[in-house]
Amino acid sequence: MRHRPPEQALFSGIYGLVLASALVAALDSTGGKADPGPDTLWVLLTAPAAGAAHGYVHVVAQRASVDGAATVSRLRLVLAEWPLVAAALPAVAILLAAVAGWWAEATAVDAALLFNTVALFNTVALFGADAWAARTAGHGWPSSCRAGALDMLIGLVIIAANALIK
Repeated sequence: MRHRPPEQALFSGIYGLVLASALVAALDSTGGKADPGPDTLWVLLTAPAAGAAHGYVHVVAQRASVDGAATVSRLRLVLAEWPLVAAALPAVAILLAAVAGWWAEATAVDAALLFNTVALFNTVALFGADAWAARTAGHGWPSSCRAGALDMLIGLVIIAANALIK
């Protein structure tokens, strides 16, 4: 029996890493005075807010497509966004090291971006996850490998875009 990958968790986790990277990259502004405490709090609070907003969009979409009654399943749609929040926690932990004075905020920002880049775009993991998802969807090996390679390329484009924006 084939096991399908948890698409929602995979989607939310990847989205959370991209979000955390964008938030952390925004902290590394030139000319501003570094203040790691509020900056860390900003990242920590933005991730759950984004997860709640994302879950709420699912609730609205479900309400539009089904009956309008509120149900426990709608709450589950919001709570299913936990991987988005969890994906931001390593960046928060790295920034907390700057709050503790273990290193400068600029160093923590670089470390968090490096961590997220490795976690998000580890070539073998990203390629493998996408190829596995395509295989479980019934695609053959060549098609699955193309899907993995294409998704990995999209990830590298996102990294380049974030680097250019920074």
